[in-house]
Amino acid sequence: MAHATTQHQRLAVICGASAGIGRAAAIELARQGWAVALIARSTTGLAAALEEITVCGGNALALPADVTDASQVEAAAARAETTLGPVDLWVNAAMVTVFGPAAALTPSEIHQVTGVTYLGTVHGTLAALRLMQPRNRGTIIQVGSALSYRSIPLQAPYCAAKFAVRGFTDALRCELIHERSGIRLTMLQLPAHNTPQFDWGRNRMSQRAQPVPPIHTPEVAARAIAKIALDPPREYWLGKATLQAIVGNMVLPGVLDRLLAARAWQGQLTSEPASPGPDNLFEPVEGVHRTAGRFGDRAQDHALGLRATAVRAAIAGLMLVLLLLAGAVGAVLG
Repeated sequence: MAHATTQHQRLAVICGASAGIGRAAAIELARQGWAVALIARSTTGLAAALEEITVCGGNALALPADVTDASQVEAAAARAETTLGPVDLWVNAAMVTVFGPAAALTPSEIHQVTGVTYLGTVHGTLAALRLMQPRNRGTIIQVGSALSYRSIPLQAPYCAAKFAVRGFTDALRCELIHERSGIRLTMLQLPAHNTPQFDWGRNRMSQRAQPVPPIHTPEVAARAIAKIALDPPREYWLGKATLQAIVGNMVLPGVLDRLLAARAWQGQLTSEPASPGPDNLFEPVEGVHRTAGRFGDRAQDHALGLRATAVRAAIAGLMLVLLLLAGAVGAVLG
C-alpha cells in the first residue's frame, strides 16, 4: 500500500508503467529508494507491477489512466501528489505501434499510435509542468528512440510520433531556458529492447515481428533512466546502434535509406508465421503484462551510454582536426 513520502524520499511518476521499459524503470527507481506512481491503461498490469514493487519493499501507487485522455492524466497526477507528495521526476514511456507498410494501415491505426506515443507524452509533460512550475524544480524524461532521428520501414507511425516527441521537447526546452526555469528536461534515445511490444503490437505482416539486433534487456534502459534522473543531460544516447543510427543519418541519410530498405524490412520479421490474437493498440491485452518479451536469450544486459553533447563535441573536434590536416597538406603541396 502506498504511503506519503518522507522528506528524504523522492517521488517519480511513470507513464506506461504496466509493462516493458516503463515497468522496469519503476522497479529500478523503487529499488533505489524512490516512491513511484504508476500510470497505465491496464488495471491488472498495474496491479502486477505494484505487487512486484511492494514485495521488494518499495512504496508505490497504481493510477489507471489512458494517456490519450489529458484529463485522465491530469487527475492521476493530482492524485499522485495528494497521496505521495511533490513529484520530483516524471517519465513518459507509454507507447504503442503497428508493424506494416504505411499504405496498408488505416487512419484510425495511425491516429492511435500518434495519440498514445506522441500526444500521451505531451499530456504527461503538461501535467508534470503544472505540478513542477510553482516549485520551479523537477525533471521530465522523455523515453525516445534512435527512431526519433532515423526512421525505418514498417513502423512509419511510431517513427513519426518519436520525431514529434523530439520536436516538442526541443521547443519546450527553449521555452524553459527563456523562462530561466529550474525544471530539467531530457530525452533518452534507445536502441532495440526485449519488451512485450513484439508480442502484442498490432502486426499487418504475415510473419511475427522482432526487434532489430542488437537487442537489450529492459533493465538496461531502466538503469539509464535512473542515472539521468539525478544528472539530466540535454539528450542521452544509449547503445552503439543508437549512436550509429543518429550519426550515420547526419552524415549519409541517403545511404541509410537504401541500406534500411534492403535490411530493416526483413530484419524486423522472424521466420515464424504471424499468429492471430488480440493486440494492445486500442485496448490493453489483459493477463500478459510483463517487463520482458520473448527474446531473452538474445538480449544483452549492458550498453554504451553517451551524452549527446559529448558525441557532438567529439565529431566537431574530429572535423577540426581533418580540416587542419587538409590545410597542412595543402600548404606542403603548395
